[in-house]
Amino acid sequence: MSTLRITYDADQHCTALREPEGNTVAMDCPYTGKGEEFTPGNLVGTALAGCMFLSLGAVAQRNKLDIAGASVDVELSMTENRIGSIDLVFTMPGNLSETDRTKLERAAGLCPIKPSFHPDIPISVRYEYSG
Repeated sequence: MSTLRITYDADQHCTALREPEGNTVAMDCPYTGKGEEFTPGNLVGTALAGCMFLSLGAVAQRNKLDIAGASVDVELSMTENRIGSIDLVFTMPGNLSETDRTKLERAAGLCPIKPSFHPDIPISVRYEYSG
């Protein structure tokens, strides 16, 4: 089992450490820090997009679909005191059949992090198939 430890470094900067592997992520405040690292809001959006990608990736792997190089753009808007909305745009390979596209999109929608958001936070998801 991994443990997360967040350390406040100073000057509105902190570091998250995943033990025992030693992986780190740096964070700072976009308003009073330097704005050079991930913000906590960035990490929320990243967690949602990553979870959705891993869910659809499991289906792609099972069905031997090559989605390498697919990407997702995340836009997170903030209100005065919370996340206002999250917009995700997945760019997927264009050579997938309609059936495969439906399977992948359904799988992404089953990401277990997505239902953790309050219903007042709109999450918009769009898929673009290129190539």
